[in-house]
Amino acid sequence: ADMLFENKNRAVLPAFWGSTVIMMAVGSVLYGIFLVFSGATLIQGILCYILFSELIIVWNAMSFLTAIKDYKGIFLSFFTSVAVAILLGMLLLWLGFPTIESLLLAVTVGYGIMLTWNVILLHRYFPHTDLGAFTFLKWIDAFLPLALSGLFMNVGMFSHLVIMWFSDIRVHVHGLFYGAPWHDVPALLAFMTALMTTVNFVVSVEVNFYPKYRNHYSLYNDKGTISDIKQSEKEMLDTLKTEIFYTALKQLLFTAACIALGGYLLDLLPLGFNEIMRGYFRTLCVAYGLYAIGNMLMLILLYFTDYKGACFTTAVFAVATIVLTVISLFFPYVYYGFGFLIAAMVFVIVTALRLDYFTKRLPYYILSVQPLVAEDRSGLFARLGVYLEKRFERR
Repeated sequence: ADMLFENKNRAVLPAFWGSTVIMMAVGSVLYGIFLVFSGATLIQGILCYILFSELIIVWNAMSFLTAIKDYKGIFLSFFTSVAVAILLGMLLLWLGFPTIESLLLAVTVGYGIMLTWNVILLHRYFPHTDLGAFTFLKWIDAFLPLALSGLFMNVGMFSHLVIMWFSDIRVHVHGLFYGAPWHDVPALLAFMTALMTTVNFVVSVEVNFYPKYRNHYSLYNDKGTISDIKQSEKEMLDTLKTEIFYTALKQLLFTAACIALGGYLLDLLPLGFNEIMRGYFRTLCVAYGLYAIGNMLMLILLYFTDYKGACFTTAVFAVATIVLTVISLFFPYVYYGFGFLIAAMVFVIVTALRLDYFTKRLPYYILSVQPLVAEDRSGLFARLGVYLEKRFERR
């Protein structure tokens, strides 16, 4: 993002491939060790390994694709990949091939198409260059709280699913493969209800809030008067409060509608829903709705460059999810979703308190907290980047 802001587009592709190489090197080794002892057959292991490697590249590419305005190309990439995966899976099953291998191969081919298409889009948009692929690591030293916020957010979102694989409702699939379909399927469907806030944040909150935000900060740079700054701050925060309120209200109404209609719609799908799964779905709908609101508040903290506040709130969310979900395992399994629900509630409260505290002291954080001189924040990751560059140059 900083390279794009500075019109240094040549640095983007090296960062993409450098980060991809690091994640492939670490993730592939760890997952490879898992597969060796997982009990999967040779074909299943190969397909799982290829799929895992594809997922690393695709998920990393998605972050970079946000800079591309070729929405048609991105949509066609997703649509084609999903269509090919579904049709190929149906064809292989119709021809009588083994179910597991057929579906794994279909998904692997689908993600392979998405990977190729996304990488082509990136190479079309960003210029080729011979810049170092690992120089981006120095930015982790400069913005370590920001990097940790992303880690903590993902731990908070997904750790409760992993913990459920060790609960009383777990299912032993094969070898080291476990699942909890009674909980996993409702969680997947409930997670989609959070899209209401995600979409609304982009099309409403940012659209209405950002102009006020930009105007307020520009007054500090363009010699605005004190009265102008105070007035713009009031307008900005009033707009922010209004957008937060209506976004939370929309999410609440959407969640209520999903809970009310979900029971009827789920009965129409061949997913084997029972009463326990319906209960999980209702609980997790509320939980993911709260998570979506908390995530929105955290993103606003990032707007105000409160990286430490965002890191703290996401860390609270991650710890609360793990601890409360583990505690829920000591209760009857009908209460299993409540650990994540309470954690999401804590996340919203803590993030709202932090945002309120920060915005009430906004002039102080804008004018007094900034360093008086440029700071060299080079550290462990910068040295790692230099080391990797030298190793690749020798090779």
